[in-house]
Amino acid sequence: MEPATILVLFSSFFMFLQLGASRPITPHISVMGKVYCDTCLNKSFNTHNHTYLLSGAEVRIDCKFNAVSPRTDEQILFSVNRTTNRYGVYRLDMRVPSVDGIFCSRGDAAVLSKCRATLIRSTSASCNIPGLAATTDEFSLTSKRDSVCIYTMYDLSFGSAKKDPVICGK
Repeated sequence: MEPATILVLFSSFFMFLQLGASRPITPHISVMGKVYCDTCLNKSFNTHNHTYLLSGAEVRIDCKFNAVSPRTDEQILFSVNRTTNRYGVYRLDMRVPSVDGIFCSRGDAAVLSKCRATLIRSTSASCNIPGLAATTDEFSLTSKRDSVCIYTMYDLSFGSAKKDPVICGK
């Protein structure tokens, strides 16, 4: 092979590596939580107190993310409705478009500004009154990587219109 051909191939390969390395990382955001039925209105999930995870419940997720960058004031806003699965879990997974300054696990510099989950509707006729935990903006960040944001929202609950004294006590 001629030296010029080798030089062209080597240069092309080097440019390919540079292009691959300079591609921005596309962050992944996941917001998830649980919905349960609190039949005795105990304000916590506990199977001994006749609570159970509620499938088919509708939840609205509203989030606002601010990019953390000296070069931009970009924001990502979204509002979506999700339905809980058979385990009472709702989840939103999305890839974020290329935005400078999206970091998830940098402590105070984390990108999350505000996220809220709100109960909309229950499919259970016996457990369809929004409980004390009908809305939450409290969460825990469960990701350890900058490009993967996993936010676990605190539990939401529906309750019964009537508290059954036989099951729940006085």
